[in-house]
Amino acid sequence: MVSLLNLFAVFAKIGAFTIGGGYAMIPLIQDEMTRRGWLSDDELPDIIALAQSAPGVLAVNVSIFAGYRLRGLKGSIVATLGTVLPSFVAILLIAMFMSNFQDNPIVQRIFNGIRPVVVSLIAVPMINMARKNNKTWWAWAITLVTLLLVAFLKVSPIYILLVLIILATAVSLYREKKWTH
Repeated sequence: MVSLLNLFAVFAKIGAFTIGGGYAMIPLIQDEMTRRGWLSDDELPDIIALAQSAPGVLAVNVSIFAGYRLRGLKGSIVATLGTVLPSFVAILLIAMFMSNFQDNPIVQRIFNGIRPVVVSLIAVPMINMARKNNKTWWAWAITLVTLLLVAFLKVSPIYILLVLIILATAVSLYREKKWTH
């Protein structure tokens, strides 16, 4: 069984060394959880899906679900505190001292240099999940069309999900009707 202190330490490390928020944390969470044998590669996408469907911040939701999976309610609380505490302290320190440096060209260049890293930290787990879960050509088509619609045409994911739910239901009903006759 995972100790609460160990759980806290792992999620605090993840929270402390992730720049860019929830999606950037996914590769670290995946590495830490699978390397330690706490979660399998098959469990993490389910936890991420649950975390995305719940209201709130993705990283916190993943921490809640992973912590609960490992140690129940106490695990959820400890994992969440581990994830949030380093960011909270960092933001507090930045707020206290950054106002004096926010217009500094060196600081601006540092943040501009960090941005591409954050993008890649977000893209890699998404690509890995797509490769692992998209088993058919139409799953890839849905993924690519959704990406194009959301990224370039600014279509709300809610509309895409509604259309896909309606289409999936229609296809299922059609197939069921076709097989019963």
